[in-house]
Amino acid sequence: MTRAALLLLADGRFPAGGHAHSGGAEAAVTAGRVRDAAGLEEFCRGRLHTSALVAAGLAAAAATGYDPLLLDQAADARTPAPALRRTARRLGRQLMRAARATWPSAELDALAAARPQGAHQPIVLGVTARSAGLTPLEAAYAAAYESVSGPAGATVRLLRLDPFDAVAILARLADDIDLVAAQAAEAAQHVPADGLDALPAASAPLLDITAEQHATTPARLFAS
Repeated sequence: MTRAALLLLADGRFPAGGHAHSGGAEAAVTAGRVRDAAGLEEFCRGRLHTSALVAAGLAAAAATGYDPLLLDQAADARTPAPALRRTARRLGRQLMRAARATWPSAELDALAAARPQGAHQPIVLGVTARSAGLTPLEAAYAAAYESVSGPAGATVRLLRLDPFDAVAILARLADDIDLVAAQAAEAAQHVPADGLDALPAASAPLLDITAEQHATTPARLFAS
C-alpha cells in the first residue's frame, strides 16, 4: 500500500475529467445561494454530509472488493436525478480511462467491459483505489475530498473568489471530511453481511433539482 497513490488520486490534476464539473456550485451561484466564501463553505458542508457521504460509502464498498455491478445499481437507486446519473457515468468513464493507464488491473478491465458507457464515478473510484493498493477508508477520503475540492475550485472561477479563501474553507472542513470518510468506511464493512441497505442513502433534493435545471441552461461554464 502506498499513500502516494492516494495523493495522486485526489490531485485535481489527475486527468479524470473533474475540472469540467462544478458539483452543483455553478447552479448555486446562478441562483444566488452562493455569493461569497461563507456561502461556499455552507454549500460544501451540506454537500459533504449528503451526496458526498453516499459517494464515499459506495467508493469504500467498491474498494473492499464487493461486486461493483451491484454497487452500480445501488448508485442508480441513490441518484434520482437523470442529469446526475448521466454526469456520474460520464465521470466514471473518464476516470476509468485514467485509472487503467495508471494502475492496470483485471478488476478495472472487467468493470470497463461490463459498463462500456461508464459505471458511476464512485464505483470506479473504489475499484481504482483497490487497484492502487489503497484501503476502503482511503477510497472514502478521496471521494469526500473530491466532493468539496471540485466546487471550491469552480467557485474561484465563477465568483473570482480569492483562492486563499477557498483553500481556507477546505482546511476548515477537515474534521467534516474525517467524519464522512469514517462513516462511509464503517458502513461499507457491513455490506457483505447486511446488504446494500447498509450503505448511506442521504438525499440532497435541491442539488437534484438544480442539476436538472443546469442541464438545460444554454450558457454555462461547467458541464454540471
